[in-house]
This record gives sequence, structure tokens and C-alpha cells, in this order.
Amino acid sequence: MEKEEKQIIETIDEEGNVINFELFDIVEVDNQEYALLLPADTEEDSEDAEIVLMRLTQNGEDYLFEEIEDEEEFNKVEEFIKTLEDEDEEE
Repeated sequence: MEKEEKQIIETIDEEGNVINFELFDIVEVDNQEYALLLPADTEEDSEDAEIVLMRLTQNGEDYLFEEIEDEEEFNKVEEFIKTLEDEDEEE
């Protein structure tokens, strides 16, 4: 079985610390893309890994990862992701 190469995203927090994430998936909700990120140091099969959700915006050829500050927007995307998880469990 061929192992996929991890796509690592480097972000900087409010205090200037560099944090690396692995791009887990990209979902689209209401014509807006969102990135599901896992901390890069998380074990691949870890069930307790906390997924970080960020808004994706395109700036030319580059993508920007932005924090979702609007609680209603965050909740809408979170609910969409839960429906995807439920569908996966049913299969």
C-alpha cells in the first residue's frame, strides 16, 4: 500500500510561535472552503487528536488560512462536518 505524502501547513499564532499542522481535508460550505488541520505531531491513528478548523481564502496563487471568529459560521461548518462523519459511520 502506497503511503500518501503529508501536506504540512505552517502557521503563526498570536504570540509569534510557529505551529505546524497536517492538512487533513478541505470541505466546502456555502461556497466557502474550510481546512481541517491536525497538529503535525499527532499520531496518525490517534482518536483523541483535536482537529483545527480554519477558513481558506485564495490570494493569487496562494491560500491563506484564517481563524473563524464568527461563532455562527464556525457552528455551521462544524455541523456540516458532523454530518459527513455520520455518513462515514453508516457505510
